[in-house]
Amino acid sequence: MSEEQRAKIVLRILNKIYPKTPIPLKHKNIFTLLVLVLLSAQCTDVNVNNVTKNIYPKYNRPEHFVKLGRRKIEKMIRSIGIFRIKAKSVYNLSKTLVEKYNGKVPKTFEQLEELPGVGHKTASVVMSQGFGYPAFPIDTHIHRLAQRWGLTNGKNVVQTEKDLKRVFPKKYWNKLHLQIIYYGREYCKARECYGLSCKICTTCYPMRKKPLITKKA
Repeated sequence: MSEEQRAKIVLRILNKIYPKTPIPLKHKNIFTLLVLVLLSAQCTDVNVNNVTKNIYPKYNRPEHFVKLGRRKIEKMIRSIGIFRIKAKSVYNLSKTLVEKYNGKVPKTFEQLEELPGVGHKTASVVMSQGFGYPAFPIDTHIHRLAQRWGLTNGKNVVQTEKDLKRVFPKKYWNKLHLQIIYYGREYCKARECYGLSCKICTTCYPMRKKPLITKKA
């Protein structure tokens, strides 16, 4: 079976299971989405949403977090992993947005990736889920599943992003990356399936007998 055929199988099954793809991070605006993505590193979306649901009704603009200061931000997010580092990033990010962009989140990859604490994945999520620009953010689920489905060699997340953008048409990227994340959480988990049992893995590789050990992101 060719890579192109496997890609078509992935699209067909995912569209059937997930016709709609709500954004998992509960945000009020582009800025709060950006902060959520920063906070979600090494943390579940559920945990981040539980913390920010008590913050965002009152604090949801860069100037709010600048006024709060780093120490108060730390107290608000202390139940989230590496909260001190994240609080510093949120504060510095907010300060930069106020001073350089009049409190607005910039709309280009280059400008986003220059912001404190913002890497390519975070910028991709904001561009995709916030601004609707075609992007393919690669998280651990997508990196793992792309390898199990034979769509990348898994060398690194940069290569995985290039491979998925090559094999899937741009018009599918924004919805597809969320579909893969949902599927990875529900059907093709890190410590389950191993390329042997879920619907997509068994359809793409019906003769696979041994567990596929994937490279980590």
